[in-house]
Amino acid sequence: MKVKKWMAGAAVAALMGAFGATAHADVGDGLAVARSNACMGCHALDRKLVGPSFKEVAARYKADPQALAKLSKKVKEGGSGAWGAIPMPAHPRMSDADVRAVVQWVLAGAPSK
Repeated sequence: MKVKKWMAGAAVAALMGAFGATAHADVGDGLAVARSNACMGCHALDRKLVGPSFKEVAARYKADPQALAKLSKKVKEGGSGAWGAIPMPAHPRMSDADVRAVVQWVLAGAPSK
């Protein structure tokens, strides 16, 4: 199991190198992927719903060079405790490209236009 997690981490690191941790997200792609994967059921652009707003997430991870990898892992595997008692469900069926599009869009401040 450790090897599998290491390989997943290595894959995310490789993607970060290939696409750049500070790459700008295409607003339409990230927003469209968020809408089509039920992200908006728990998150809003600028206010807390079940989970934090996308803008709150962007602010918290703004200075974190590992943000893309950390958030990509949370989207795929789920998480708990970072924003309160309600856990974020895992989204293992989201493609790596869709996860990357959403996370980059969020880290860019979740622009709506």
